[in-house]
Amino acid sequence: MATEQQNHLKSVMEQAQTLATEINNLEGQAKSKREMFLKLQGIVEYLQQTGVELPKEEEGNPAVDGTPEPPIAETSDK
Repeated sequence: MATEQQNHLKSVMEQAQTLATEINNLEGQAKSKREMFLKLQGIVEYLQQTGVELPKEEEGNPAVDGTPEPPIAETSDK
C-alpha cells in the first residue's frame, strides 16, 4: 500500500509531466506562428518594394506602414 507521501509524489510527477507536454506544444505553436509572421513580413516588404501602396488613411486613423501595432493590454475593471 502506497503512503500519503508516495501518492503525493506520484501526483506531483504527473502534473510536472503534463506541464512539460503543454510547454512543448506551446513552443511548437510559437515557432509556427513566428515563421508565418516572418513570411508575412517578407510579403509586405516585397509588395511595398514593387510599388504597391494602400490608400491614404484619414487623419485620426493610424497609417498602415507594414509594421504590426503592439497588442492592446487588457485591463480589469474589478
